[in-house]
Amino acid sequence: MLQFIYSQLIRLLLPFILVRLWWNGRNAPELRRNWQQRLGIVSRADGPVVWVHAVSVGETIAAAPMVRRLLARNPDITILMTAMTDTGLAQARKMFGDQVRYSYAPYDTPGSIRRFLARVRPSILVIMETEIWPNMIRQSRARGVPVFLINARMSERSARGYERVKSLAAPIMKSISWVAAQAEKDAERLRRIGVAGDKVDVTGSVKFDVDIPEAVRLASETFKAALAGRPVWIAGSTHSGEDAQLIAAHERILAVHPRTLLIIVPRHPERFEPVAEKVEKAGLLLARRSLGASPQGAQVYLGDTMGELMMFYGASDVAFVGGSLIERGGHNPLEPAAWGIPVFSGPHIFNFETIYQRLLDDSGVKLVKDSDELADHIIRLFSDETERQIIGARALAVVERNRGALDKVVDGIVARV
Repeated sequence: MLQFIYSQLIRLLLPFILVRLWWNGRNAPELRRNWQQRLGIVSRADGPVVWVHAVSVGETIAAAPMVRRLLARNPDITILMTAMTDTGLAQARKMFGDQVRYSYAPYDTPGSIRRFLARVRPSILVIMETEIWPNMIRQSRARGVPVFLINARMSERSARGYERVKSLAAPIMKSISWVAAQAEKDAERLRRIGVAGDKVDVTGSVKFDVDIPEAVRLASETFKAALAGRPVWIAGSTHSGEDAQLIAAHERILAVHPRTLLIIVPRHPERFEPVAEKVEKAGLLLARRSLGASPQGAQVYLGDTMGELMMFYGASDVAFVGGSLIERGGHNPLEPAAWGIPVFSGPHIFNFETIYQRLLDDSGVKLVKDSDELADHIIRLFSDETERQIIGARALAVVERNRGALDKVVDGIVARV
């Protein structure tokens, strides 16, 4: 009954969702492109298709090494990557070019999912992390399509939420063919909300198998050379509510280390202009990546392009991972850690608790309560290169020690197909 009510509600909401999409597309025209895909109207596929669904940029990056391994094992398969956001698809295209197919994920109405499945006819559905859409999962299983939940995580707060609607959640969870959980506590929470115990394995996080392509390393080296030895810290994947704090921290750092450059990379494109305005209002010299401006004379460099965050991390000496000074839950700290630089985050990291705990256990990350504490740490590290290298090496060591989940995941997928 709850499944029926859910489906009717999302049908009723669909016109409003489409109007909102059109409205947001005024300033971001890419949102209006291929809007039919969101209703399941996609190109028909021939041959076996592996459908990989990742909600946005972070999940798309996490899926990349797995997709490369699957293509290497079977070059004849077609991989269709879907995302809910234009930024997720842009990231996928930047990584894979014409090696895979792309589409927006269909909205979770019965009709949209039915049209999508009839056209694509996937042989497998691989869902990254915990994107649980009732109609997507149940209709896939009804067509005999195995559904794999990969790199799955489940916070205690989310588990309690699913338990409140267990009569809706349990049948969906029972439709999942296999879960590769990041940690035992994630596995336990998923079992609590209805996934069969024998369908859950703890593989670790595939995000530890972070992949830095050679082209990204070369681009990072070129960009870093253009900075002429300046101290550089980066604030990656920042959200509204953090900008003013980070700018204030940078002003404090400049008072002690006046040559320091801050690279700030907002999480979402619609925030590029507001962040630029805040920097200029603070009286700091700004250069923008999208305009091709040189960072040499700037105090703040705005990374207002898509898909270059990993490159910017590699050109930096210290990293702050955003979404953590506000109650957003943080973003992936392994991307900067894989470059062997010190990593800082705010206190709100519940979206990545397993990864952060591994880093915290081995002093591979430092949590700060506010921007003042962040500034104090960065000032100290820019005064002590040896300590900076030691802390960065600890972060990289945590990444190296925890690699291997990707092999387990790919083996698990292949074994179950």
